[in-house]
Amino acid sequence: MNASPEKELGGRRPALFWGGTALLTVGVVLHLPMYLDARSMDYHMAGMKMDAAMSIGMALIVVGLVAAGFGLMPRRADYSASARLRVRALDDARISPTHVGLLLVLAAAVTIDVMKPTSLAFVVPGFAKEYGLKTALNPHGGHPAALLPLFGITGTVLGSLIWGWLGDRMGRRAAMLLAGVLFVGTSICGAMPSYELNLLMCLIMGIGAGGMLPVAFTLLSETIPARHRGWLMVLVGGDIAGAYVLTSWASESLTPTYSWRILWLIGLPTGLLFILLTRWIPESPRYLLAVGEEAEARRVLRRYGAEIVPIEESELAAEKDVRGSYLQVLRPPFAGLTLVLALVGAGIGLVVYGFQLWLPTNLRHLGYTDVSADRVLRDSSLIGFPLNFAVAYLYHRSSRWTLIGLTTVVVAALLGFVLLGDAIADDTALLRTLLVVPIWGSSSVVAVLSAYGAEVYPTRIRSRGSGLAAGMSKAGGILVIGIVVAGVALPSVRMTAAFGAVPLAAAALLAVFVTIETRNRRLEDITAAELGRGAKAA
Repeated sequence: MNASPEKELGGRRPALFWGGTALLTVGVVLHLPMYLDARSMDYHMAGMKMDAAMSIGMALIVVGLVAAGFGLMPRRADYSASARLRVRALDDARISPTHVGLLLVLAAAVTIDVMKPTSLAFVVPGFAKEYGLKTALNPHGGHPAALLPLFGITGTVLGSLIWGWLGDRMGRRAAMLLAGVLFVGTSICGAMPSYELNLLMCLIMGIGAGGMLPVAFTLLSETIPARHRGWLMVLVGGDIAGAYVLTSWASESLTPTYSWRILWLIGLPTGLLFILLTRWIPESPRYLLAVGEEAEARRVLRRYGAEIVPIEESELAAEKDVRGSYLQVLRPPFAGLTLVLALVGAGIGLVVYGFQLWLPTNLRHLGYTDVSADRVLRDSSLIGFPLNFAVAYLYHRSSRWTLIGLTTVVVAALLGFVLLGDAIADDTALLRTLLVVPIWGSSSVVAVLSAYGAEVYPTRIRSRGSGLAAGMSKAGGILVIGIVVAGVALPSVRMTAAFGAVPLAAAALLAVFVTIETRNRRLEDITAAELGRGAKAA
């Protein structure tokens, strides 16, 4: 049986949250008439003036977002109560229907989340054409088209860091709910008539999208029993490739009729769907115990078929000196791990937002039509999707060597593109085959990175650590897109592949020396071992 909405929001202000969400949704709907009025012009809205309904809608969105956020904010976390932390029974529990429901809902959440930044690759060509922007195919246009993804990816970096803090401050589930509300609000990107408003809304959209992934993996790491935690998190993270499949399908199927704007507008139904699905996402019992909410933790644990077990010494005793700040993840004994995760994140960000982001445009530049370019990417994603199960199994066998090995495989594939360059377009079969590794491999590396980052940091900074790793996975995108904006040049297949290969190769080498094994280990045991190793080194 599901708990009441009041219980599901952990005693916060549910009426204010739901009221704010309703106002925000109405505000988004008020943007649709202008979009529909542009139907006869193929939804070309550039140059249109905002009508009264859209202006009122924007005001409602702002008010609704503030109200929903305030409704989710709890009292300040009380870590002094952490001496009562007793979570051993959670790791001993069997996989229950609650676990399965959580996995399914979070898989859907990851898909919805990743579809937003992924859509940038498919939005840019239509966006650039409508606003007459400067691209390699239109060198005499206005502003650089790359500014749109630059704003969006910058938002995802900010969002990862902000939500990393929010996940530790307001709770894992509440932070995810707030991201879902922002998903709904920023769907108006698809109805913005002016170029400047498109950039602003894309930045805000990125903030919401960047926050969901690290908090979702933090919640998973703290609720799934230790012996199943690793491979299940990687399996859920593998759905990132599924997001790419869905986005490429939507681009191929919907944009010819409804224009590029539809890829943003579908954030309204998908965001509302996620908010409704959160009813089946309980808060992390570890987080609740860490902030002194023992009664609520007991209620959640019963849903997982577990109970709080008395122990002689607090399981948080080992991390009593860990400070809840981002500086903590940069200090020993976490500094080496953080550097590896940052390098992997930066490298894979260069692949996703450099190599992949410009693939549709690059393929069109090399002679592929709009539909065939989208289909090549979709087919490569589908071919690689089953390999996620193999990665999940390997992670279950060894987390650190899966991180090292998978990163090395992606580096090897990228070096292949560096050697072949644009000549790869002459052989469609070879192109489809080689694309499987960076498209599937990059999403798998992000899944492994997210899972590993959620395991190696203490409870007090786990969401921050996950947020930092996720933020770095987008920061590489800022670099490569910034180069495009500054030089107003389309990054080639060879260039973007080389950009990603260098930091990934460095990360794989360093990881051999500083990473730790997390397989089948309880989170508290991992933390105690790390802090003990740091004390000996000091």
